[in-house]
Amino acid sequence: MAIPEGKIVALLGSNGAGKSTMLKAVSGLLPSERGEISDGSIMFDGKDITRMDAAERVRTGLSLCMEGRHVFEHLSVHENLVAGAYSRGGASTEDFDRVYTYFPKLGDMRARVAGYLSGGEQQMLAIGRALMARPKLLMLDEPSLGLAPLLVQEIFGYIRALNEETGLTVLVVEQNARRALEVAHHGYILEQGRIVLEGTAAELNENPDVKEFYLGLGDEGRKNYRQVKHYKRRKRWL
Repeated sequence: MAIPEGKIVALLGSNGAGKSTMLKAVSGLLPSERGEISDGSIMFDGKDITRMDAAERVRTGLSLCMEGRHVFEHLSVHENLVAGAYSRGGASTEDFDRVYTYFPKLGDMRARVAGYLSGGEQQMLAIGRALMARPKLLMLDEPSLGLAPLLVQEIFGYIRALNEETGLTVLVVEQNARRALEVAHHGYILEQGRIVLEGTAAELNENPDVKEFYLGLGDEGRKNYRQVKHYKRRKRWL
């Protein structure tokens, strides 16, 4: 899998396909779960970072927003952002201004305790905290998880704006394929730990299998058991 500089890439797949494991491999978090990269390598900005520890990867320019947001609930919004800049040795006024410009709601509630924010506000804070590290590559794990449709649309709007206005490279892992492909330039389909399909967002949007299994745009009508077995076999793209 390749992530071109300045582009948004979507990694799609069902539960258990290996999407979060892929992100943990890239961000260096696999060892914390007694995992390891047993084959292949991870290249970033021309360097092999396969054996680099997670903290060093952050300093190199990788930033991950984990699934479930994981804000520091007992700290204020502003203090959460301060923590995001720890790897760089501290934040500047410019860093805070950038986050508050893209997420005005955070600016209005900078003194509020993060644990009392709504799910959408916590997701904005998680992304803002990641931006404080000034990443070259921002990785988002299920940013739409648990959010209402209007909030999902708002979050993906922020992602698109960050990419278009700052050139930030983004890798977004999502089950909401429709939303992800609306903002992505390129996409990959992951099944049982393997990349089984890739293409531009437009190509994936028009692919019959992607429509059937990820966009809910397959043929109308009820399917009998034999048809379902046929679709499951076809989904493997083998």
